[in-house]
Amino acid sequence: MGSCRNQDRRDFISKILVVSAGVMGIVSAGYSGNGYRGGGGSGSGTTATLTSEQKDWLLYMYQEEKVARDVYITLGKAYPSENTFANIQNSEQNHMNACKNLCVKYGVSIAGINESIVGQFILPNLQELYNTCVAEGQKSLLDAVKIGELIEITDINDLQKASIGMPSDVVNVFNNLMQGSYNHLAAFQSRIRALS
Repeated sequence: MGSCRNQDRRDFISKILVVSAGVMGIVSAGYSGNGYRGGGGSGSGTTATLTSEQKDWLLYMYQEEKVARDVYITLGKAYPSENTFANIQNSEQNHMNACKNLCVKYGVSIAGINESIVGQFILPNLQELYNTCVAEGQKSLLDAVKIGELIEITDINDLQKASIGMPSDVVNVFNNLMQGSYNHLAAFQSRIRALS
C-alpha cells in the first residue's frame, strides 16, 4: 500500500511539473498579451515594453497565485481546524493583487478573470491544476498540507523562471512573492512534520 501511495505522489508531482511547464502553451491557446514586443529594461519614469512571452508570464503568475488562494480556501473549508490554510490564503490574495497590478501596468488583458469565483480559471492547465490539487488534498489532512507544500515549491520555481529578462520592477515584485512563498513553504513543511 505504501509503495502504491508513493507512486501516486510521484505521478502527481510529475503532473504539477507538466502543468507548470505548460505556460509556454498559453500563446498558442490564444491567451497572449496585446502583442507588444520590445526590450526588458525600464527607464526612470517610463514603462518598459514587454514581449508577448513576458506578458504571458504575468498572466500566468496572476492565475497561478489564484490557484494557490483558491486551493487554500477550498481545503480550508474541508479542514476548518487547520489554520494554516486560512492564514496563507489571505497572503495569496496579496500575491494576486501584486500580479494583477503588473498585468494592468503592462497592458496584459485580464478580461474574463473573476476573482470572486473560487476554482474558476481562464487557463485550462491551471484549471486542471486546481482540480487535481483539491482532489488530492481532500483525501486527508496530511495530503492537504502536502498539496500546500507542492503548490509553494511550484510557485517558487515558476517565479524564478518568470523573472528572467523582466524589467527591474517586475523582478522586485516576483522576489517579494518568492520570499512570501518560502515562508508559506516553511509553514506547510512544519505541519507535515507534525502530522507525519
